Amino acid sequence: QVQLVESGGGLVQAGDSLRLSCVASGRTFSSYVMGWFRQAPGKEREDVAAISRNGGNTYYADSVKGRFTISRDNAKNTVYLQMNSLKPEDTAVYYCAARYLLFSSAVSSYDYWGQGTQVTVSS
Repeated sequence: QVQLVESGGGLVQAGDSLRLSCVASGRTFSSYVMGWFRQAPGKEREDVAAISRNGGNTYYADSVKGRFTISRDNAKNTVYLQMNSLKPEDTAVYYCAARYLLFSSAVSSYDYWGQGTQVTVSS
């Protein structure tokens, strides 16, 4: 089993930057593909970004491409989401998730989830 804990959310103004972190438990972090997802009030949970086991491949949703960057540090069991040029429509609870071995951006394919961290972007 994998336990995930997100941090770094908060209240920022449009145009600002924020970096989210997700720390995983255990000694097999490098066996997992990692992803970031978000859910706004009244909306479905959606994919934001994903990264392969060694960081060689990444995926970004069209809505965040060019503004967000996903990265990972396997030595620290940590995945990051750097968010730049934030917009009010980025406001959501952001979730970190893990999937064993196979690269995917689909919400339904991820096995383990964190509790989420709130990101609020004001106008």
